[in-house]
Amino acid sequence: MTSTLRHLLRDVSLSAIAAGFVTVLVGFTSSAAIVFQAAQSLGATPEQIGSWIWALGLGMGLTCIGLSLRYRMPVVTAWSTPGAAMLIGSTAGLPLSAAIGAFMISALLIAVAGFSGFFERMIGRIPVSLASGMLGGVLLRFGLDAFAALQTQLGLALTMFAIYLLGRRLMPRYAVILTLLAGVTFAAVTGLLPAHGLALQLAQPVFVAPTFSWAALVGIALPLFIVTMASQNVPGVAAIRASGYPIPISPVVGWTGVANIVLAPFGAFALNLAAITAAICMGREAHEDTSRRYVAAVAAGVFYVSVGLLGATVAALFAAFPRELIVAIAGIALLGTIGASLAAALRDEAEREPALVTFLMTASGVSIAGIGSAFWGLVAGAITLLVWKRKRP
Repeated sequence: MTSTLRHLLRDVSLSAIAAGFVTVLVGFTSSAAIVFQAAQSLGATPEQIGSWIWALGLGMGLTCIGLSLRYRMPVVTAWSTPGAAMLIGSTAGLPLSAAIGAFMISALLIAVAGFSGFFERMIGRIPVSLASGMLGGVLLRFGLDAFAALQTQLGLALTMFAIYLLGRRLMPRYAVILTLLAGVTFAAVTGLLPAHGLALQLAQPVFVAPTFSWAALVGIALPLFIVTMASQNVPGVAAIRASGYPIPISPVVGWTGVANIVLAPFGAFALNLAAITAAICMGREAHEDTSRRYVAAVAAGVFYVSVGLLGATVAALFAAFPRELIVAIAGIALLGTIGASLAAALRDEAEREPALVTFLMTASGVSIAGIGSAFWGLVAGAITLLVWKRKRP
């Protein structure tokens, strides 16, 4: 433990801490509303919704910190946004206790798929070009939104982009930090960042005893497991592989399932590997030295725990940030990763077109049978690759 702390203190950097903060800012603000709506659809009280944020924040935070320190590589986890969206439309008539039981069964399936090595064996068959194409497609929207922000908040977006360019030219390691500070300062000065109505308030965990039923198993547990693995963990592995980190997938996925089982009675519906936010911690903006980027994931974990403990206060704080600031800082922080993903996807001429199909299908955002475009991008790319190989003499 002393050795781990010594290494952490040696490797800590301002750029990594800033990357961790941006990770949480983007991850929370981009989908917190969906989580709130999912909890409400199950009849959760305001206190129980606060407990959901407490459990999810604690689960993401502790897994980010523990796994990143264990492997000394950036491991970033997240809640399952497609899973939350699925809950909104598939829980009619089921009590909250039955949904909690379904969360636990889904988490158990994730743990088994991870620790058994089944998921890693399946994912290991995906070529790097297709995985990189899928990651590029997942992240493309964030890059486009960063420049689309010019249309609604020209001054804010232009200021942030100008500061980023100057930062990359003069102080590359701190470019994203300076960009974020510039955006917050501009928003505060121009009145885009209201601070009234914020009050410090700790979240209270609320335990809900699980009940189990066939209806919840078929209607919630199995779809939640499939959607989380296909739409979240698959892109998460792609992000890890594209970054070049030899993170052991099986135990990492397994431990997210274990954390999920423990915290499910308090509202943690699904935890998984992150893709978009992981790319922020694994990119050059976190640190030029790849061996020191794990600090960004640890910092993200600390911020996630803070989100969980402060609950409604942090939710209100993040909600105060203008949407344009969020999308601009996310897109700017991911520029390097988007470029690297496209370069890796198109490097091999023999797999270039299948990788391009994967990229375009994923970027389309199409959802079929409740499963997101990242999974279907891989399916389309794999089919194209098989046809291409069959054509070759």
